[in-house]
Amino acid sequence: MLLVAAGITAVVVGGATGRAASSTSTGHAQPATPSGTPEPTAPAEPVRPSPSAAPEPAPAPTFDRAAHSIDDPNSIWVVVNKTRPLNPTDYAPADLVEVPVPFANPPRMRVEASDAVVEMFNTFTAETGLQLQSQSAYRDFAAQTRIYDQDIVNLGQAGADLSTARPGTSEHQTGLTIDISALPGNCSLSACFGDTPHGQWLAGNAWRFGFLLRYPADKTPVTGYEYEPWHFRYIGPKLSEELHSVGVTTLEEFFGLPAAPDYN
Repeated sequence: MLLVAAGITAVVVGGATGRAASSTSTGHAQPATPSGTPEPTAPAEPVRPSPSAAPEPAPAPTFDRAAHSIDDPNSIWVVVNKTRPLNPTDYAPADLVEVPVPFANPPRMRVEASDAVVEMFNTFTAETGLQLQSQSAYRDFAAQTRIYDQDIVNLGQAGADLSTARPGTSEHQTGLTIDISALPGNCSLSACFGDTPHGQWLAGNAWRFGFLLRYPADKTPVTGYEYEPWHFRYIGPKLSEELHSVGVTTLEEFFGLPAAPDYN
């Protein structure tokens, strides 16, 4: 049967009304869900980067123990002890200068060591309000001979060898070593200097300026010398920082050298 209503013609077939397929404004048909609504479009899958291998860890930097010679007397790392004399034994540095710090005896040192002493003394005063002075610095072969011979007279051979280097084996002859005391003097060149504010500060801070307390109280079997809290050897900031970092207190142990308790 035909039904006409409001100008729309529909065909009833089997009791159902046949509807024309809906179309879009473009005239293309859209797929319909059972409810008659368009099927939603699935979102595009995000592009994921391909996994890559983890980078190899960078090797930890190691300290170069061969950066300077431990045999050349001109090297700031030269190791001098009872079994390692200077070569030549009458060696004298070519770059000695007067060290502009207070002193009991006029000090001379190599240029680099002198600059470091000035910085250390100035920092000490800035941080503590106290003052340091030099007791002794560079000594040539002849001066070391006079001191050693006099110590033999006063202390005997064994006593002299425990406290004073024989000529040609003294760190003072390198121009890299200074004996330090308080200003005004207090426990100068005595073990009690280590208990003063001056000695304690030096023991804890000299490494910051490239210096090493060369003869610690517990290392006489290694160094061959009794405790000298006033004796500081310049080795440069790189080596002093490394020794401080690893907790090694003698050059012999750090460089794997034999102990030097006695002369050969």
